[in-house]
Amino acid sequence: MPRYQYDEDIFKDSTMSFGEHLEELRRCLFRALLGLMVGFLVGLAVGRYVVEFIQTPLRAALEGYYEQKALADAQRQWEELQKQNLPLPTDLDAVKELVTKEHLLPEEVYVDREELLRGLEERYPQAKEVIRKILQDAAGASSTSEGAAKKNVGAEQAEETSADSAAAGSARQNLMRMFLWRRVAEDPRVQIKSFNVQEGFLIYVKASLLTGVILASPWIFYQLWIFIAAGLYPHEKRYIHIFLPISLSLFLAGVALAFFFVFPPVLDFLFSFNGWLGIDPDPRISEWLGFVLFLPLGFGIAFQLPLAMLFLERIGIFTVQSYLGSWRVSVLTIFVLSMILTPADPYSMFLMAIPLLFLYVLGILMCKLMPRRWSPYD
Repeated sequence: MPRYQYDEDIFKDSTMSFGEHLEELRRCLFRALLGLMVGFLVGLAVGRYVVEFIQTPLRAALEGYYEQKALADAQRQWEELQKQNLPLPTDLDAVKELVTKEHLLPEEVYVDREELLRGLEERYPQAKEVIRKILQDAAGASSTSEGAAKKNVGAEQAEETSADSAAAGSARQNLMRMFLWRRVAEDPRVQIKSFNVQEGFLIYVKASLLTGVILASPWIFYQLWIFIAAGLYPHEKRYIHIFLPISLSLFLAGVALAFFFVFPPVLDFLFSFNGWLGIDPDPRISEWLGFVLFLPLGFGIAFQLPLAMLFLERIGIFTVQSYLGSWRVSVLTIFVLSMILTPADPYSMFLMAIPLLFLYVLGILMCKLMPRRWSPYD
């Protein structure tokens, strides 16, 4: 078959020395840095809102964790009361509704009846009799609970009570068990904390820098492709206008996928181990910000897979047939890459690997739709 004919003069316009390539790289890096500085200045103006925004997934995961813990604690306490045949303080279904629908968390406290009575009588003097009757009924229920509890205690233990323990029991009888309800968003345990003076300022700067990188990413990608275009032949430079928006779109899609769809299940999975081990999480804002930076960046880089496949096909290292023939090795490579670019949990690995499998197919389609026309090495 006749080979494709081409004019060798097209190579002359694209011939650059090593020094010229370095000079072009320097100019592109300088322009990219200027764009990053502009994005950083904009990030400084909105850094506070960015810090609040990036805390949203973590706070939501913490709220869900403590709601589940409150439900589990309530279920356990109700089961213990039922085993001891003690009166239940309230309906368990009502507690579940308050926790799940109203997003309220119960806090168990003990108050002295006499002090509570004096405070209520001073606050509502017209309802003294009603208040006193309610507290007497509560005291009767408490004494009934104490009596039922004592029946469950062995006779040997009952005989070992001393005068001090009797006094302590008398003082304990004056305490009334109550539940205070607070909104889960106002619970101190779901508030993100810092543990040194300068950490807040550093978080603000890092969040502003992250904002600057995202805002300047189109300009940075444009400078990167300008540098790549400097080494291409004139007839190939037109592909920059195709590859640049594709590359930028893939990067932003990976970042958005990580932040909006990967963080919630990953955090729920990791916090579930805290509940299983009985260790309440208390994450620091600096550690969380590092997690926010690492995972979306890994997704954005990994989503460049179709363009990397197209580039390797263009320079002749791989072909469409080799991509199709080695799909098993490619799947294994994708899962290994996902394991490296994500934290040590299976959820984030699978949530990256599954989209990359579709992107692998997209890379094969791009190689078929935009094949090499000719190569001087064929």
